[in-house]
Amino acid sequence: MRGRRHSDARRKRGEGRGRGAGVFHTEYRLNHRLFAYAKPTVAFMDGITMGGGVGLACPCDFRIATENTKFAMPETGIGLFPDVGGGWYLSRLPGRIGQYLALTGHRLDGAECHALGLATHYLPSAALEEAKARITADPQAIAEILADLSVAALPARLLDQREAIDRLFASDVLEGIFAALAADGGEWATQTLATLATKSPQTMKVSLRLLHEGAMMPTFEDEMRQEYAVGARVVQRHDFLEACAR
Repeated sequence: MRGRRHSDARRKRGEGRGRGAGVFHTEYRLNHRLFAYAKPTVAFMDGITMGGGVGLACPCDFRIATENTKFAMPETGIGLFPDVGGGWYLSRLPGRIGQYLALTGHRLDGAECHALGLATHYLPSAALEEAKARITADPQAIAEILADLSVAALPARLLDQREAIDRLFASDVLEGIFAALAADGGEWATQTLATLATKSPQTMKVSLRLLHEGAMMPTFEDEMRQEYAVGARVVQRHDFLEACAR
């Protein structure tokens, strides 16, 4: 009887892993299709844009941030890594900001998204309905319409920490980053170290490796193939399974 229960449990775990890989396959194909789509695409990031939402927004030609935008890739907190193209987008941010965002899951506001190029335009949320109506009426004039409605964004606060991020997140080895933060001993470094202590060490290491390789990927298609191969394995690991069980 015990052997049957164990066999059933293994079968169910196997079915769950197969479904997980299937979800990734469907999602990543959609991400690539958006990236390669011939017609102009627009994403309004007026609110929470995290995880899968980043995978839908970042491939778009026009990405609008507002004062309500909350943008993050928080996957290392659940035993995953910044997927849906995260290895491509984050590795192309200035300095080591991508590595910082990938490991900590730090939330960017709309002004920070605009300053980093993750958003192409910054609009007040009150202007979005007008933007959508004008784009619907004249879809050939998207760039002109968004330029007309754009306003100056507030200063990007994250850039105040640019020197510290570039210096303390310089290593592609997780232990090197931990050592640099511990040696610094400042308030920001100490708080960041405490944040990293809440994340999955395994997938933080995976994230660093994917960003290192993502920066050299010749095409976005290659990036998504890589992420699928890694993601299909990571969802079988105990960190992800434990996070899903919580």
